[in-house]
Amino acid sequence: MRRAMNVRPGAGARLLLALLPFALLAAVYVLGSAERRAANPNDKLLPPISEMAATVGRLATEQDRRTGEITMVADTASSLRRLAIGLGCATLIGLTLGVAIGALPVVTAAGGPLVAVISMIPPMAVLPILFIVFGLGELSKVVLIIVGVAPPIVRDVTLAVQAIPSEQLVKAQTLGASSWTAVLRVVLPQITPRLIETVRLQLGPAFLFLIAAEAIASDSGLGYRIFLVRRYLAMDVILPYVAWITLIAFVMDFGLARLARSAFPWAYAEERR
Repeated sequence: MRRAMNVRPGAGARLLLALLPFALLAAVYVLGSAERRAANPNDKLLPPISEMAATVGRLATEQDRRTGEITMVADTASSLRRLAIGLGCATLIGLTLGVAIGALPVVTAAGGPLVAVISMIPPMAVLPILFIVFGLGELSKVVLIIVGVAPPIVRDVTLAVQAIPSEQLVKAQTLGASSWTAVLRVVLPQITPRLIETVRLQLGPAFLFLIAAEAIASDSGLGYRIFLVRRYLAMDVILPYVAWITLIAFVMDFGLARLARSAFPWAYAEERR
């Protein structure tokens, strides 16, 4: 008897199965929107797809009369700039501290408990503190992303370093490698795939902190725009912006996954079997 867990769909079937849930969700939305508009022509909760497409076309192609910028392009550029700086700094901090805590026993004893405690602090709880200390400008938004994302990366990188067999480090030292050389030649190549996977997992939280900071204190950005138009119940703007944020996050996740598999194919050898 063939068990369900042993049934592996082919490439065409996988594509069909992947698209099916999206098609069902789209159908449900179209039917729900049509039903609400039939009951109330002025309903704003579920705008028709044609109406959202027209709004997106206007926001993505026409210049704003007040700023002279294309609204959607300017919002996307602002948010991506903040996200890139915050996520990049968090990744660098996570890699540096994670390797140090995982590879150096003295740093492990001194920094391990501190990182464990900091990682338990809800980042949103310190948002008012960040605004007080760093002001309402760009720095506070970037710092929030760093505070929210860096501790999990540190802890995950630390675990990855500690999972490396100690025999490898002993052999490297026997062959004359210094601590710095052992980290560069033994530790870093093995943990880099795990680092990329960790950054992929932190994309969602990073966007969450970005949107939250922009919603509270900003004059541009995707989160700013969503919370600006919510008072008008402008779902024809909110829903496309949410979809756009999701698409950006998906593309970033896909790019990181492809980078990891192309640069470190040995780390994913088991998946291809």
